[in-house]
Amino acid sequence: MAGKRDYYEVLEVTREADDDTIKKSYRRLALQHHPDRNHGNKEVEVQFRECAEAFEVLRDPEKRARYDRYGHAGLEGMNMPNFGDADSVMDVFGDLLGGLFGAGGGRRGGRAAGGRDLQVAVELDLIEAAKGVTKTIHLRREEGCGDCAGSGAKPGTKPSPCRRCGGRGAVLMGQGFFRIQQTCPGCGGRGAVITDPCPKCHGAGRIEVTQDVPVNIPAGIDNGMTIRHDGYGDLGSRGGPPGDLYVVVKVRKHPLFGRDGLDLHCDVPITFSQAALGGPIEAPTLDGTFVTHTLKRGVQTASEVRIHALGMPNVGRDGRNDGRKGDLVLHLNVVTPRKLTKRQEELLRELGEIDGVHVSAEHKSFLDKVKAFFVPAEESSGERRGSSPPSGPPG
Repeated sequence: MAGKRDYYEVLEVTREADDDTIKKSYRRLALQHHPDRNHGNKEVEVQFRECAEAFEVLRDPEKRARYDRYGHAGLEGMNMPNFGDADSVMDVFGDLLGGLFGAGGGRRGGRAAGGRDLQVAVELDLIEAAKGVTKTIHLRREEGCGDCAGSGAKPGTKPSPCRRCGGRGAVLMGQGFFRIQQTCPGCGGRGAVITDPCPKCHGAGRIEVTQDVPVNIPAGIDNGMTIRHDGYGDLGSRGGPPGDLYVVVKVRKHPLFGRDGLDLHCDVPITFSQAALGGPIEAPTLDGTFVTHTLKRGVQTASEVRIHALGMPNVGRDGRNDGRKGDLVLHLNVVTPRKLTKRQEELLRELGEIDGVHVSAEHKSFLDKVKAFFVPAEESSGERRGSSPPSGPPG
């Protein structure tokens, strides 16, 4: 391989250069030595081809490893493009610029592309969210045409190779020697054209169908969570995989229970006697039953009672329940009766008289604070020292 320059020297990089460094250097040199910028300079054209050849080797891990070990001789017998051909040079140059300007790669028949993802919403009540449920989604999606097996051609016929791109799916656009690969406008990158389209799909190769899809919703799902079903989106193009289906869960508000994470909250009214004396109360649960809880004496209004493991189940990252559950939080509200029987009124008046004589420690402390706020500090201080006003005018 006498006469060939070292590829690292051609691209002006070291042997330790990474892929990004090699790509940047090639881009700079290829634009610098491009024949359209150097009309009639044969030496620059040779340098341009040298850069393309060096980049073709050093961007490929296998070729680069063989070149590093054996030099140019190690590349003999490998599949190398003929860089005497302008198209081979532009294939490499177009691959590099394709990522910059969105040009197609020029591979025969175009590249497979994944299908479009779909999103639907499903509405649940709180009980369904707590227990888990299976919902059937009526989904409209695109799938392959069964009559033409997705080819788009009438049964018994085949698509013809595109004459404009020769079946490559891409064409070289530009003037002179400076050209960039772009998706073929004649076939849309497919590499073939349909002269006799399928009557069912009209040449699209796919049809829209309505499909009933069962969606398993795990117990404990929360409002706004999303469930993904792989492969239930639209069909991909040119043999690409289908997209996915994303099911967004919406949980309706419950008239009795509120939710905060895994905990359920419920307002529970209690009587004055229950608050003062304590005792058992019955609290509702989400499954329709009641649980008994014993209150302590002297419960105040707006107090909270937490009952363990009667809340929502926890959904793990894998979509399954991990056995943990939240709590049921009762918010106690002491209810003042609006209408009293004669006996109730007598008892409350009697209790009021007792309260007037035996003032509770909490009430006495409150009255002391009120007096301290409204009585002037000087007067209060003078009374505590036992001082008396002066007997006459100052002399």
